[in-house]
Amino acid sequence: MQTYAYGYPRLGKDRLYKRALEAYWKGTITRAQLEEALRDTEQERLDAYRKSVDAYPIGEFTLYDAMLDTAIMLGVYPIDPANFDAYFELARGASALPLSKWFNTNYHYLVPSLAPGLEFRLHWPKPLVDFTAHRAEALSAPSQQPASASPLHPTECFPYVIGPYTFARLSRGISPSELPTVVAALVPAYAELFEQLHNAGARYIHVDEPAFVLDVPEDDIRAITDAYTLLGQKAPLLVMTYYDSVDFLSALVDLPIAGIGVDLVHGTRNWEHLSRISIPADKVLIAGIVDGRNVWKTDLFSVAAQVHRLQEQVKGLIWLSNAGPLMHLPVSVESETTLDPALQERLAFAQERLEELRLLRELLTMGETESARRWNAYQYSTQHWSIPSVQERIASLRPEDFNRSVPYSERRHQQVSLPLLPTTTIGSFPQTPQVRQMRQAYRAGKISAEEYREFIRSQIKQLIALQEELGLDVFVHGEFERSDMVEFFAEKLDGIATTQHGWILSYGTRVYRPPIIYGDVHRSAPMTVEEITFAQSLTSKPVKGMLTGPVTILTWSYPRIDIPREQVAYQLALAINDEVRDLEAAGIRIIQIDEPAYREGAPLKRAEWDAYFRWASNAFKLAASAGPQTQMHTHMCYSDFTAVLHYIDWMDADVITIEAARSKGELLSAFERYNYARQIGPGVFDVHTPAVPSVESIETVLQRALRVLPPEQVWVNPDCGLKTRAWEEVIPALRNMVQAAKRIRASYQGDAQPVSTGASHATQHS
Repeated sequence: MQTYAYGYPRLGKDRLYKRALEAYWKGTITRAQLEEALRDTEQERLDAYRKSVDAYPIGEFTLYDAMLDTAIMLGVYPIDPANFDAYFELARGASALPLSKWFNTNYHYLVPSLAPGLEFRLHWPKPLVDFTAHRAEALSAPSQQPASASPLHPTECFPYVIGPYTFARLSRGISPSELPTVVAALVPAYAELFEQLHNAGARYIHVDEPAFVLDVPEDDIRAITDAYTLLGQKAPLLVMTYYDSVDFLSALVDLPIAGIGVDLVHGTRNWEHLSRISIPADKVLIAGIVDGRNVWKTDLFSVAAQVHRLQEQVKGLIWLSNAGPLMHLPVSVESETTLDPALQERLAFAQERLEELRLLRELLTMGETESARRWNAYQYSTQHWSIPSVQERIASLRPEDFNRSVPYSERRHQQVSLPLLPTTTIGSFPQTPQVRQMRQAYRAGKISAEEYREFIRSQIKQLIALQEELGLDVFVHGEFERSDMVEFFAEKLDGIATTQHGWILSYGTRVYRPPIIYGDVHRSAPMTVEEITFAQSLTSKPVKGMLTGPVTILTWSYPRIDIPREQVAYQLALAINDEVRDLEAAGIRIIQIDEPAYREGAPLKRAEWDAYFRWASNAFKLAASAGPQTQMHTHMCYSDFTAVLHYIDWMDADVITIEAARSKGELLSAFERYNYARQIGPGVFDVHTPAVPSVESIETVLQRALRVLPPEQVWVNPDCGLKTRAWEEVIPALRNMVQAAKRIRASYQGDAQPVSTGASHATQHS
């Protein structure tokens, strides 16, 4: 029994990866210092593998994003990868590639753009460079293989490559019907790479093909079969799938590949598929049996029993592995010192997942051991996690609780009147070092609650004055009191825990700490009312109440697994709705409930979408239940919305804001094919680059929107929050945005034309 792990977090101890890259971008460290820091981070990852498992991939580490690396490798962007300026221009410059969610996770990858007829070539053999460098280093170093490990040579690591189908499927610029042709065009470059890796001594090659778990058409399956029939002859390939089940697993098993990796945690149908097919004796089944996406400890004895049953039906070798890359987990539970003991003893992060693989191998080869027994022997009760009043509230929900009392066509006339093409922002403004330092000082007890409160108020005052000066139409309070859009609410809701050091990557170097939902969720006190109403008291312009939606809190947290996700979402929705009601009572007439994870949380199989979106939209509507005079907004970003517009309609939001800047407004083409009746704010500039957009570039996106939608439906806003940007970038960008909106507004004969015909804001707040 052998263990294999992959996808270990690249953040490093104390987020060294993030700190080093951002210091380099700021010019405070040299390139040599950056490279040294990145080597240290990679060494930390590899040491973690070596201490616990028998084999691991090499070459997973990336300067920014693995899909970008693959695009450069294949000559799509034939830059010199040693030219960091050119590399980072594609990653985060004015010419940055679009971002999109990596499957149904909160990791954002850079999306390459392909074109029919594009010729691929092996421009940069990164996997070969990484493998040969690591092999040379390992051969010269003393063995670090643990005494308990199986007799696998310590240098037996396998080169890591994103496979041709996943690369093509996740790229843009080609139609679904062109995908098989593109896959075929990629094969020669991959064949050359695999042959070079095999000649360099790679016993296996790890080929990441998570796109195999999507709905794969028959033409694509034939293209995959043709591709791997050839590629499997060039080198022994371990084709890794994860996040769900593979519907054509039997066809994969028949290919000339050395092994197949399957997710047996989230791809539950893989168990059924494996019961019907025979894995040949000359193939390896890499069984993903510890969760790579959630933090609850594995029940070792239960999983060992599952593996025993698997051994009875699989003729070939079985390797134990993680189900999905470990990058979706923080590094280690060891750093957490403030969690409820009952919770902490039940958690496993990336380092602990490696230990679980070691313990499972021990359990399956040596029998029951004391260390295996201790792993799931919990000392503390979880009875206090259950709240009967919350459960009763869920049980008493009625169908009418999930709908607004007045349809959109009627309530829009009762809502706040605004100019044509109203301008606003998504919610957050720059979190400067001073803001972060004051928050840290407050949490450390160095300043009082009153001192911190006055500091936040001073930031809000300055921002309201700035928005007045810029001429925005709908204001926000800036969210200076919030560390993260999910973590902030998690800290204020009962039944959710936050961590001290549980960071994971969202994109590039941007990180967040997913909360852990462990019990029944409820709100014991208002969470945002004080700051929002204070901001509103400073201006006659409307100030949006800013909340995070139940689906996003659920999706960007590690959820409990003892009840259905739907019930957890409804608990969160009721807590958020309590806040909505308090904001309404305080006179707030525009409330934004952000749901960027609404699309992301959808199952990878289309057949399961209706069931998911039914409860997801119900959760949003339950949270957004408000009087007809309250205009409810929601925000979404960086996902493919083309296929889900009718599900977005189910949410019944008055206004949605989406990303449209990096795609130059092309996302809006979806609205040409779908009659969307509500209001929409297409993001007119990209907040994930320091480049300041010109008035003309913003007008281009707006004009694209106005070719699809009538002006009465269109709002003008950035494509996401401004938290990560500097003030010297934000102010000119917003000034240009307002100017572009006014120019186009004037072309519609003045700016007095309202979006709605309800009472004025001043009247509503009198």
